[in-house]
Parts: sequence; structure tokens; C-alpha cells
Amino acid sequence: MKKFMKFVRLKPSKILEILFFLLVMALTFYAVFSRNDLSEIISSVRLLNPFYLVCAVFSAIFFVCMEGFMIWYLLRLTEKQISLFRCFSYSFIGFFFSGITPSATGGQPAQLLAMKKDRIPIGSATLSLMTVAVLYKLVLVLIGLGLLLFWKTGLSAYLGRYMAFYYLGIFLNGFLVILLLLLMVHGNWMESLLLRIETFCIKIRLCRPSEQRKEAFRQLVTDYQETLRFLLKHKSKILFTALCTFFQRCSLFLLTWFIYRGFGLSGRSPLLIMALQASVYISVDMLPLPGSQGISELMYISVFAPVFTNTFLASSMCVTRGLSFYFLLTVGACTAFFYKILIRKAKSCKISSYSQSR
Repeated sequence: MKKFMKFVRLKPSKILEILFFLLVMALTFYAVFSRNDLSEIISSVRLLNPFYLVCAVFSAIFFVCMEGFMIWYLLRLTEKQISLFRCFSYSFIGFFFSGITPSATGGQPAQLLAMKKDRIPIGSATLSLMTVAVLYKLVLVLIGLGLLLFWKTGLSAYLGRYMAFYYLGIFLNGFLVILLLLLMVHGNWMESLLLRIETFCIKIRLCRPSEQRKEAFRQLVTDYQETLRFLLKHKSKILFTALCTFFQRCSLFLLTWFIYRGFGLSGRSPLLIMALQASVYISVDMLPLPGSQGISELMYISVFAPVFTNTFLASSMCVTRGLSFYFLLTVGACTAFFYKILIRKAKSCKISSYSQSR
């Protein structure tokens, strides 16, 4: 047990994040199962058509692996010797750490650290991850605006009181995209603004002076300006990556339709169900909850009530969220754990071979 704890070695901040995640998860499970009969949910899940269940599992895995493919595709522009399966592992690691941190803030730093341990140049790793992140948010905003522009009446009817969350999600995601673009195009101006905000926060004693923080601001601006130059230099590659991002997003939305058909239901088009799932995702994506737990389940029950019958509503939510989040989170946790084991073994072998050579 002591060896295991020494191997894991979590920082206090990480322990707090995991505890907060587990607390939110426990409250979510309590809210869901206290209002529904667990035995009825299990009985309903057993009625799922195996073919559509396999399709749903494939959609979930495709969603994460597609990000890994895009990372691999962009890395190959600078790093020719890079494994696709290794990039899949970066994607699962990113999903895990995004899932357990509020607003998915832990994913990219964890991916960057994994790439650094694999000796991928920090510049290449940063460019690929930032490009994927910018396109990910941009595509999500465009989908959200498209739904609002061409289907506002239907969207309002299905979302009801949650329409305010949808507007908030569009605003927060749109604001982030604009901020990232400003960092790319007007880097010096944004750096000056960040430093002024820092000075103000120091004056009102929200934080202490830190040269390390200032250097982090400068590095952030530099990284995004490098990303812009990279994007402009490889326009066709970026267009292909944006298209891949769109299909990646759609794969997760399509998962709900597979569950719908798996329960033997019909009459609702795949586009309708995908649009509703997209609206739920957009509404909760930027909320400061790990994995958007709680609010995702509540919105699903409300939005999909007219789509699923009362018999299958809670069951479909459990299967959809189970596959699109908890299943992928478990795979991501296992990937991160085994990845750490491989890194430790590689270091041990290197030290052993160095000692023998001496």
C-alpha cells in the first residue's frame, strides 16, 4: 500500500480536485436515483438492442480517438516519427483530467506534460494542442449559433427554462474564442492588458507580485502568436482539422440517437436528437463543474422528456451519460495510470543501463 501511495504521489490541490469531483458525482447519483426506481432503470437498460449499444460505445471511443488523430496529424507537420496510438493515449489522458477539473482546465496541461515526458519538443506539442483547442471551441460556437439562427423556435420549445443556460454557454464559449483570437492577432496589446489586470489585483491584495506569473503571461502570448503563424502557414491542413473537429463533435451527439434506437423507439429524426444533445452540451460546457455533472443530467431529463417515453427517459440518460462521460473517464484514468507505469519503467531501464555501462 505504501509503495502504491508513493507511486501515485498526488499534490494537495489534485487531491482536493478529486474529492470535489467525487462529491459532485455522489450528489448527482443521489439526485438521479432518489427520484427513479433503480430496479426499473436496470430492467430498461437490459432491453437495449446490442447492435445499437455497440454503435454507441464506438461513437464514444471515436470521439476521444478523433482528437488523438488530429493531434497526430498536426504533430506530423513538424515531428515525423510520432505514433498514432501514442496520440490516442494523449487524448484519453486529456479527457480524464478535463473531466475531473472544473471547466475542463486540467486536460491540456496533462497532455503537454505527457508529451514532454515522451521528448516531443515543447513548441510542437504546444502548437498542436492549441490548434486543436481553438478549433474545438470555434466549431462548438458555430454549431451553437447555427442552431440559434435556423432553429430558435424549436430550441426554445425543447429547452424551456434552460434556454438561459444555452445563451450563457454561447456567450462564454464565444468570449473564449474571441479572447484566443485576440491573443493571436494582438498579442502585445493583450499582454499589456493582462499585466494591468495583474497590477490592479495586486493593489487590491487579491494576489502577490510574481515575476513567474508575468513570465507565464508573456509565454502564453508568444505561444498563441506562434499558433497563428502556424495556422496561416498550413491553411489546407487546418481546414481538414476543422472538418475532423466537426465530425468529432457530431459523433458524441449521434450517440444519443443510437441509444434512442436501441430502446426500440422511432419517429424522431437523428438530426433532431443530435441538435438537442448539442444544445445540452453547449449549455453546460463552460460551467465550473467537473465533467458538468449534475446540470448535464438535469438538463437531459428536461430536454429529452418529449423524445423518450417515461419508461426510458431515466434509463437513456444513465446510458448516454455513462458512455459519453463515465465510461470514457474510466478508460482515461486507466490510460493515465498505465502511461505513468510505462514512464517509470523507461526511467528505471535507462538508469539501469547507465549504471551497467559505468
